[in-house]
Amino acid sequence: MLSSHEALAWYLEGARTHVSLAGPPVLAVRVDADGDTLFVSANEAPRLIAEELVPGDVERVVAVPWSTPAVAAATGSGAALTEAEVAGELRAARAELLPAETERYRRLGRDTAAAMTDAAAHWRPETTERAAAADLARALVERGIDALVVLAAGHGRLGHRHPLPTDAPLGRRAMVVVCGRRHGLIANATRWVGEAGADDARILEVEAAFFAATRAGARLDDVFAAGCAGYGTAGFDADEWRRHHQGGPTGYAGRDPRATSETTDLVSARHAFAWNPSAPGAKVEDTVVVTPAGIEVLTVDPRWPTVDHAGLARPAALPFS
Repeated sequence: MLSSHEALAWYLEGARTHVSLAGPPVLAVRVDADGDTLFVSANEAPRLIAEELVPGDVERVVAVPWSTPAVAAATGSGAALTEAEVAGELRAARAELLPAETERYRRLGRDTAAAMTDAAAHWRPETTERAAAADLARALVERGIDALVVLAAGHGRLGHRHPLPTDAPLGRRAMVVVCGRRHGLIANATRWVGEAGADDARILEVEAAFFAATRAGARLDDVFAAGCAGYGTAGFDADEWRRHHQGGPTGYAGRDPRATSETTDLVSARHAFAWNPSAPGAKVEDTVVVTPAGIEVLTVDPRWPTVDHAGLARPAALPFS
């Protein structure tokens, strides 16, 4: 029984499964050996059939009264495994991106990065965090991207790793973060505007340690350990990784799963990642895909300034114009 946004969007080729970003999916799918049955809220079924579902999906749609949760109707149709019972298997299936998924992800990554560049081009030190977040959200929505996360920290709030926007000004140096979703896939990126930071180069060394270990066949807890060890090597407190999560696999969930010393999933070929090493006043994050040739960065806009680090073009701070 598929009932989560990430599983449903993956299984239904990027269909939008929500109305409210904060609400549950408006459908559930029972996957049987002889085919799938889609249980869809009756008031949402016409739109999904017309705009979201591929032709083969609509052959077994069961309209469910709006007063009955779709997942309850699907569960009532007979015993079925829940997602929780096969969570590891589902993550492994989602991890191996198909060629069409990879191309959709590339387009999403480029559009997300372009949205950040377009929004930031108008910012000044006196621009407020909320105004910057509004610019980012607008630029994403104009490109058909759901703004799942939009964060902004002006110079006075850089100590916060997840800075929800306030009325504070950006000041001489600021950080913005987005997680944007389209076709079910999520692009994650962090950018800096204004002055360069004292630890910008060192945080790239930590990221490079994560990238170097992120290879097909590696176990996620080993990759995590190698990346975390990069903090001490780069001259940070060796325990800096304990002060914020480090990211991990991404795709149809923002982190799928969030990497820890306990996650033993295997890195697959064509597996998307968004590592986000951070320290006080320093952070780097992009959405990338593991390939046989190495790391391919997806969230790229050639207009944003970069520096070369470990063979990759990595984002630098964009000066205020």
